[in-house]
Amino acid sequence: MFYLYVLRSQKTGGLYVGSTTDVEKRLQRHNRGDAKSTRHGVPWAALHTESFITRSEAVRRERYYKTGRGREEIQRLLANPG
Repeated sequence: MFYLYVLRSQKTGGLYVGSTTDVEKRLQRHNRGDAKSTRHGVPWAALHTESFITRSEAVRRERYYKTGRGREEIQRLLANPG
């Protein structure tokens, strides 16, 4: 399985969207500062995940969430969980 994930920085409040095969391991790497793009926001907390059969589906969703419309959808998802 492949996963799309949305993180929130507990330091800055910013969001980060990514994809991986292991969300917990990836979150640990973000929180260790291994990723240059998220080092500034440590610590991070996982807010949302979606699962996909193929990597291409997960990456396609990740790219969408990084667009203006996608960011708006993330805000709606986080405002109305469940």
